[in-house]
Amino acid sequence: METLTTRVFDNGNSQAVRIPAEFRLETNRVSITRTESGDLVIHPLRAERGAALLDALRAVGEIDSEFIAALEAEQAAALPLQEREAL
Repeated sequence: METLTTRVFDNGNSQAVRIPAEFRLETNRVSITRTESGDLVIHPLRAERGAALLDALRAVGEIDSEFIAALEAEQAAALPLQEREAL
């Protein structure tokens, strides 16, 4: 695993970490957790499925409220649990 040293700086009341190009994230949201040993773990979050499509369709103005409701209901529906062999 590659390790690089980078800078931490203040950004208002928050801190920010400069992420080198080698570790560039292809998302605008992440989750951050702190392990028991104090390490920070950053996980990129995928964009919400369909959100970009809904935004684009709203911008064009060619979408009706029933279509939006159907897409949002489909997106909110829980995925069924997968059956797997016991370990």
